Amino acid sequence: MTTNAPVFPKKKKPVRTSFLEVERRLSAARAAVERIWTPSIEETQRILQARALALAQEALPQDAASEGTQVVEFTLGNESYAIEPHFITQIACVENIMPLPCTPAFVLGMINLRGQIFPVIDLKVFFELPEKELTNANKIIVLQSGKIIFGILADEILDMRRIPVTDILPLLPTLTGIRKNYLKGITSKPLMILDAAKLLLDENIFVEEQVTE
Repeated sequence: MTTNAPVFPKKKKPVRTSFLEVERRLSAARAAVERIWTPSIEETQRILQARALALAQEALPQDAASEGTQVVEFTLGNESYAIEPHFITQIACVENIMPLPCTPAFVLGMINLRGQIFPVIDLKVFFELPEKELTNANKIIVLQSGKIIFGILADEILDMRRIPVTDILPLLPTLTGIRKNYLKGITSKPLMILDAAKLLLDENIFVEEQVTE
């Protein structure tokens, strides 16, 4: 008597998907969704107003001790600095900076990011701090207020966190140099909090209106 052995289907080997392929699929999916529904200007304004109202209704009063300032922390040389994120439009790698002749020494040059062309400022030179060689850790923090836009060179991005109001101290009388004119406060770390609004509006800094390709 012959007994037929059970036949099991062969297991398929797992197919590896590269990161680039995942990115391609995600981009295709996003593009498909955008083609299906693109809101009108009126609909976009209605959505934004509804979101703003919802956020306002969710806001709860807080004690001064629990309030704080959200900042992006980075280094310039051996010192730690921070800047409020609502002035930051993006953080980019340092590449393809075009030198700009006849400009102050603290202007590294011009950069093109996604069709926006604007200057990049080296705050170490502007603040008269010791200079360092560029490394892969360097990043460009892009600041914008209205039509004014430029990037500042950071040696390294450290963190994004909230600093309690009670931790922010007035500037020390011993702090010297031009940088004291562009600081909002300092912590005991010490962490120096930059006044981004003052930087963006200062006539001493070479700033040019963005050019869109």
